[in-house]
Formats: sequence, structure tokens, C-alpha cells
Amino acid sequence: MTQTRRILLAGAAALAFAGPAFAQAQDTVTIGWTGPLSGGAALYGKNTLTGLEMAAKEINDAGGLEVAGKKYKLEVVALDDKYSPSEAAVNAKRLRSQYKAPVVFCPHSGGNFAMQAFNEQDGFLIGAYTSVPQMTERGNKLTLRIPPSFAGYLDPFIKVEMSTFGKKLGMAGADHDYAKAWAALIAPAWKKAGGTVVAENPMSYNKDTDFYSGVSRVTAASPDVMFVGGASEPTALVIKQARELGFEGGFAVMDQAKLDEMAKVLGGYEMLEGAIGTLPIVFDTREGPKEFVAKFRKIYSREPGSENSLNYSALNAVAEAMKLAGTTTDAAKIHAKLSEAFGGLAKGRNPSVIGGVDERGGSNAALLVGLVKGGKVVPVDASGVVQN
Repeated sequence: MTQTRRILLAGAAALAFAGPAFAQAQDTVTIGWTGPLSGGAALYGKNTLTGLEMAAKEINDAGGLEVAGKKYKLEVVALDDKYSPSEAAVNAKRLRSQYKAPVVFCPHSGGNFAMQAFNEQDGFLIGAYTSVPQMTERGNKLTLRIPPSFAGYLDPFIKVEMSTFGKKLGMAGADHDYAKAWAALIAPAWKKAGGTVVAENPMSYNKDTDFYSGVSRVTAASPDVMFVGGASEPTALVIKQARELGFEGGFAVMDQAKLDEMAKVLGGYEMLEGAIGTLPIVFDTREGPKEFVAKFRKIYSREPGSENSLNYSALNAVAEAMKLAGTTTDAAKIHAKLSEAFGGLAKGRNPSVIGGVDERGGSNAALLVGLVKGGKVVPVDASGVVQN
């Protein structure tokens, strides 16, 4: 909220002095963001925000965004919604009415679904950082789903974990909307593949820090594999608790949690042995990701994650779509140019290697899967074959 307060004060000063200061404010395009900056998912929220801020700074440092012959500065305005869908909706209303944001990014499905109730009427584009398939299946014409649908992860996750550890699955994921959507797909898919679900105990990853009672209920059923997932930090604590309770099986990790980020919390990959999840970008050998990783390391002195790279790609594409559409305000025209914009980005500006957007607004980013094996992350292809 501190960042937002500074922007409000700057705006008040510009209005007070009017003249050139106010004219300069007119040449600013607000990029809205609502997400968790406090609570258990704060690191997750900040990582998505960092990707947007990095892209905006690069565009501004290069002279700004030129649309229809006029230069604009991008200004990211971030509001904390504490991972609450209702607060995300309130924030989006504020970002649209007060800041005239033509796009509002949000890193959780509950918030994005809440915004879909009014974004078309209010005329702003949703930058949905969520892989829930339903996000682009509801017919909203002003939504961009940034990551690929998580439905594609189910087959490789189930094949690898079931063949390696066994057919008994314990459900120990989070209890927010995104985790519920994952649970609603992975449990029946696991059963269809010949397995059984021996325990179901969702937990409040974003509020709790002690997971002993919740995890012990699941491990008491002697599962071979545990489904876990929420933000990376609490997910790591759930896995740590499971290991401390003697669980020796594998983990199917919802894509919101990242293997490399959990390894930092756990002091390495030892406790993550047998965990399957999304492949960290630092292990992606393609040209665009490699360029982004090197650039990110230089700026932030740490490793980037997919929250950084996907949101970085998305804002670069939105900016390019504004150029192609010739407008910074007409969300429908901007949305219509997103696929062309992604396809035309230089590799370094598109580390997520998104080549386009389908007719419903879903990106075609590739599914990248990684498995912790022998203390390191190895790639897994879409059919479930581990690449040693």
C-alpha cells in the first residue's frame, strides 16, 4: 500500500500545480495490479508484480510506449487484496475508475472470476495469471489467460507419480478457489487412471503456518503420493511436515508452487525428491528464457521464476498490442491484437515463448514439467517420459 500512497500524493501535487505537470500525467498509462502483498501468498504476489514492473521499466527506459504517434509512460499501480476475491473486485473498480487502467492484472483465479462479473461493462482487460481452464471458457471477451491451462499437467503428473510410487493418492492441497479447481480435476483423473484417493484434507495455506494436524490426517491414510499446492512458501512447509511425519512417497505439486522456490525454503531439493511440478525457467535451455534469466540475475541478484517471466511477457505483449491497435484505452481493440503482439515480440521480451492467443483469450505457452530426481530437476515431456 505504500507504493499506492506515493502515487496518490504525486497525483494530488500534479493537480494542485496543474500546467505542465498535469499535462505530463495525461501521458501516463496505468497498468493495474491487484494481488496478495501480505499473508502467506505475499511472495507469490510480489513475484508476479516484479515481472510487470521489470517490463514497464524497460519500456520506459527505452523512451516509453509510442502509440498513434504519441509517447506514453507506463506506471504500474499495485493494490493489496490479501488473496481475497471480493477485495480484488473492489481494487479493480478503483483501478479503473480512479486510475483509468485499461488493464488489470491479477494472480489468483478467485479475483479474476470476480472481475469477470463487470470488466466488459467497465471496459478493461483482465490479465489473468491463472491456469484454471474455466477462465477462458466462460465467454468473457476481455480476458487474457497468461499461463497454459493446468489440465495439460494432469497426464504427465499422474503417469510419473503412479508408476514411480504407487496408486494411493492423498489430497493435501490448499483451500482457495484455484486449489479447489485443481483438486476437482486431479482426483477423478487419478481414479480414471486406476488409482484410489485415500484421503482428502484441504488446508488454509494462506493463513496457517502450522500444518501438523492437517498433514497428519493425510499421512495417516498411508498414501503413496500426496497432491499439494498453494503459494510456494506454505507448500514447502506442508512438504516439510509430511517428511517429518515419515512420508517417503512422491508429491504432485500444483503449478502455483514452484520447485526452485520451495527448494530455497527447504535448503535444497532433498525433501522434494520425487516431486513433480512445473519446470523452473532456470532449467529452460531455449534462447528467450536464457536471455531473460541472465538479465533478471543482473538486475535483482537472484534467480527468476515463472511468475516473473510470464508476467513480463504478458505486459510486453499488452504494450505491443496497444501499438498495433493504435489505442491505450480501447480494451476490445487491444485484446484483438494480443495474439499478433505475442507473435511479434523479440525472444528476449517473451521468455515464456508465447506465440499467440486463442479465440477465447488463452495463451499458447508450452507446458513445461520438471521432476526432482537424484537431488536435481530433470525435464519431463508431455507424455510423462522423464528426460534423464
